[in-house]
Amino acid sequence: MGESGARIERLVTSGTFSLDGGTWEVENNVWIVGDDAEVIVIDPAHDARAVAAAVGGRRTQAILLTHGHDDHIRAARETADLLRAPLFLNPHDRVLWDAVYDEAPDAQIADGDEFAIAGVQLTAMHTPGHSPGSTCFVAPALGAVFTGDTLFQGGPGATGRSYSDFPTIIDSIRDRLLQLPEQTAVYTGHGETTSIGAEKPHLQEWIDRGH
Repeated sequence: MGESGARIERLVTSGTFSLDGGTWEVENNVWIVGDDAEVIVIDPAHDARAVAAAVGGRRTQAILLTHGHDDHIRAARETADLLRAPLFLNPHDRVLWDAVYDEAPDAQIADGDEFAIAGVQLTAMHTPGHSPGSTCFVAPALGAVFTGDTLFQGGPGATGRSYSDFPTIIDSIRDRLLQLPEQTAVYTGHGETTSIGAEKPHLQEWIDRGH
């Protein structure tokens, strides 16, 4: 894509996820989209200083959160302060946000909102199920969608805990994500990148197994 074009960078951070009285060790993907001058950061998990170091001297236009689970948001406020950038969350996930923070996020995300960076657009796609406000970000010019914990390599995100619903996540995946071009790369909240075309044939398997 060249030095002046938008590109996608991945940072992996480690920490914990807690909900419903349990705590688990997790590794999260942090996605940095932009060029040598400006970036958008998606889900700055666990380690604000590592995220800031990866951004370096570039200007951060926004920090976008795919959802409000604490592994994705606990370091977000500190990251936003370090990068002097506004923090965006779908308001349907305020119940999860409010379990971690006393103050509101800086701004709300609504379905269809567009975020411009380095000559490309990221469009918010509300995909509830893993959480009520789960939101993916589609970047057609990069052939990419950032799915948070809605779609992984091998199936949907978990729906066995509070504020999650399996039929809802299936609707979101079938009716929204799987309508994207099959060559679209799927950049996930955890684990390896996949594609819409690689996952699409397995929808019925996921429905049959129920998770």
